[in-house]
Amino acid sequence: MARVQNLFRAPKKHVPMEELREARILADFGLEGCAHAKPGSGRQILLVDRETLEAMELQPGLLRENITTDGLNVNSLSIGQQLRIGEARLEVTLVCTPCNQMERIRQGLRKELWGRRGMLCRVLEGGIVRPGDPIERLL
Repeated sequence: MARVQNLFRAPKKHVPMEELREARILADFGLEGCAHAKPGSGRQILLVDRETLEAMELQPGLLRENITTDGLNVNSLSIGQQLRIGEARLEVTLVCTPCNQMERIRQGLRKELWGRRGMLCRVLEGGIVRPGDPIERLL
């Protein structure tokens, strides 16, 4: 079964992500206290899978994801797919396109990440999420 491995938020833009033991995800907003959360956006939560990070020798949180998954191929999710993650319900809205910030992590990483950067979601229902919580694909 797919699970939440790590949770992160950006306390401010352009500073390292902080890891959380628990996160409150707010409907049509994103992670409480995250500088990237905003209402009405399709970019409220970024999902990246552990398996991709390990294959690319990257640490969780380095790609600025909010949720690192374990056992879920995030890059194969379809736009419109809904997920139950802990108490929250998310809808996959966009493929996350690698930006120039990836080059600060490692030269050439932007190109390496093409099609593997993760998926962006909007929050349909808020709730508490913790590492270890199950991730369920909804119909």
